[in-house]
Amino acid sequence: MTIKRSLTLLFVPLLAAIAIGSTYVNAAKTPNLIKQKPDLTKTMDASKHVNSIVLGAGCFWGAEKRYEAIPGILDAISGYADGSGVSPTYREITKYKHKNNPNNHAEVVKVIYNTSQVSLETILQSYFEGHDPTQLNRQGNDVGTQYRSTILTNSGQQTQVAGKVQNAYQQLLTKADYGAIVTKVAPLKTFYPAEGYHQDYLAKNPNGYCPDHSTGVTFNARPFDDPAIDNSQLLSGKHIVVIESKSHCPYCEKFKANVLNDYQGDIPVTTRYASQLQGLQIKTPTWATPTILFLDNGKEVYGKQGYMTPQKFYAALGKLK
Repeated sequence: MTIKRSLTLLFVPLLAAIAIGSTYVNAAKTPNLIKQKPDLTKTMDASKHVNSIVLGAGCFWGAEKRYEAIPGILDAISGYADGSGVSPTYREITKYKHKNNPNNHAEVVKVIYNTSQVSLETILQSYFEGHDPTQLNRQGNDVGTQYRSTILTNSGQQTQVAGKVQNAYQQLLTKADYGAIVTKVAPLKTFYPAEGYHQDYLAKNPNGYCPDHSTGVTFNARPFDDPAIDNSQLLSGKHIVVIESKSHCPYCEKFKANVLNDYQGDIPVTTRYASQLQGLQIKTPTWATPTILFLDNGKEVYGKQGYMTPQKFYAALGKLK
């Protein structure tokens, strides 16, 4: 199947049409849009809630697209990891001589996420549901060590969460008569971004090769994230929404002390977590706290990531008048 994937670069429409031997997702049914990437390097007086994990689930084109569809995912980057002695390039890892090489790099996706909006548990639930983790060194007709199922973590806490979600999914798979999960969980050593043409591949090529090797076994619920909250009162009139952190946020406390404690305006102030903005039309990224949003009938008029001085707060408030 590696040959078919290489040919895809030249004959995408033809391969999408024949699609022999695999089940294909019709990528053309989704908008051909490349997700705008946030600037995670910007400095600000705020607490950032950003983490990442590297996931291997076979062909990285479809996996990257699935992760980017999850609310709270800031970026998904296709790449290579978990190998040694092999050049981390697509041309090298797909050579026949490396097909059974245990030291070959795996095709992986680096998933960067807003920890205040989506939990690692939910990301890993989607990861396991999106491929067949019982297949060793393959996904369907994609055969070789570069297609292995792997979770590469950056901390002991991530490793613990991965084990918990894997054990839960194993119970569901066993009930559905599937075998043992062979997913490798290990600390990440080095992540190598893939070549530019692999990034956002299915957004650039909506008829591209996108195999679906999922088992069809799904988690019954996703209990790890905050439940939806009723924002109906924020859909009418003018409102100020302050996005806070679940953990200690010194700049949130500073904003309360220097601004909100003295605020006596008639526009109501509401606090929310980044995961509790359902129904609102928000443009400003919410991966840093505090983030202050000025809304008119549920639509953002102005937003600011990070601490605001009283002067800047009242200047921004004028945009709602």
